[in-house]
Amino acid sequence: MTDTVTDSATGTRTTLVWFRDDLRIHDNPALHEAALRGDPIVCLYVLDDESEGIRPLGGASRWWLHGSLEALEEELKTIGLTLTLRRGPAETVVHAVAEEVDASAVFWNRRYGEAERRIDTALKTSLREEGRTVESFQAALLAEPWTVLTGQGGWYKVFTPFWRAMTSRPEPRHPLPAPDAGLHHRRVASDELGSWGLLPTHPDWAGGLRERWEPGSAAAHRQLATFLEDGIGAYPDEQDFPAEDATSRLSPHLRFGELSPFELWHAVDAHRAQHPGDAAGASAYIRQLIWREFAYHLLFHLPSITTENMRSEFDRFPWRTPDDDELERWEQGRTGIPLVDAGMRELWQTGVMHNRVRMVVASFLIKNLLVDWRVGEAWFWDTLVDADPASNALNWQWVAGSGPDAAPYFRVFNPELQASKFDPHAEYIRRYVPEYGTDAYPEPLVDLKESRRAALDAYATIR
Repeated sequence: MTDTVTDSATGTRTTLVWFRDDLRIHDNPALHEAALRGDPIVCLYVLDDESEGIRPLGGASRWWLHGSLEALEEELKTIGLTLTLRRGPAETVVHAVAEEVDASAVFWNRRYGEAERRIDTALKTSLREEGRTVESFQAALLAEPWTVLTGQGGWYKVFTPFWRAMTSRPEPRHPLPAPDAGLHHRRVASDELGSWGLLPTHPDWAGGLRERWEPGSAAAHRQLATFLEDGIGAYPDEQDFPAEDATSRLSPHLRFGELSPFELWHAVDAHRAQHPGDAAGASAYIRQLIWREFAYHLLFHLPSITTENMRSEFDRFPWRTPDDDELERWEQGRTGIPLVDAGMRELWQTGVMHNRVRMVVASFLIKNLLVDWRVGEAWFWDTLVDADPASNALNWQWVAGSGPDAAPYFRVFNPELQASKFDPHAEYIRRYVPEYGTDAYPEPLVDLKESRRAALDAYATIR
């Protein structure tokens, strides 16, 4: 490996690449463009817990970020670059680093949250006023939200027509290769990753996460290969059964940009062409990828999705304020409802929860306990390694019935029926609730039938 260092005293031009939710060197348009310029490169990551409107990462996501940054640093070394870490308000930090290295160009890949776009717009303006080249690139979404519009020029509020629009578009661009080795980097002062305190220590609750996951782009590509080889064919038939290892396990890698949606799309599409028998699984998985696109489409056009009901009538809903014991029993998986408890314990132990079970535990909190969906969304934000600002909010609003494209409120997931259908031998339940079926298992927190009736009565007040 060639590792060429350029000191600031040389006066050569420098390109600054600001990494965000794109922690990879393959298919990274900002890094690709920087490499084409041939100038020394500074690769920067900013931990921003301070800017107005920026939501600090939850505990599980912070654990993942630490591992992902370690992996990115190693990947950058293979092409001659280093990773500079700084902490603080992104607008201030990026501007300061650009001045520090006298960057002639600053590149990044786009984000779609309202606060993030506001920061990026302000930076573009101020940096360009100083005479620097500033460009942003499409890397996180297959289609920019402002390009997928209805025939009337509006944005889609319902998934199915959005999905049709996405699948009728030209094929997404092909992924970009990683830059060749031998790039030049600049010496820049950097924080020590360990000083950020991203990892839990007292107590260290991340043992199950370490056991289940390996952050980083290399691990993401290995998992993609495993899924395509062993899992995608059975995906349509087994994805709803939580005891089966039938999901892709790619969501946290996609969340942190260790794998791009373009890489995923083309890998799945190529597999489908080579293995026609897996076509149904490939189509089902692509549909999930487009659901993620839909979530960001809504976030872009309706930024309040993360904190406000999309359907305003739910502002009048008579939510209950749960007492501490009720909420703690839900969080810790001690509700006395086996499938709910298994899901919540899987979440705490592994940082993820099976998709179908996520709907069940969300429905239980919202409709059987009558607790505001935002309470559950906040818990998922803190405990999911794949906590995604767009998808997390959309999925909770979908279950609550408060979204523009949502399950009707009267659809209440019955955990007992869901368990009998999708975990008929209680394999998943016993995996996470070993005391299930013994005297040590608690009595149900609520009566499912009575609480369902109370939920429907509450809903009737806002109709």
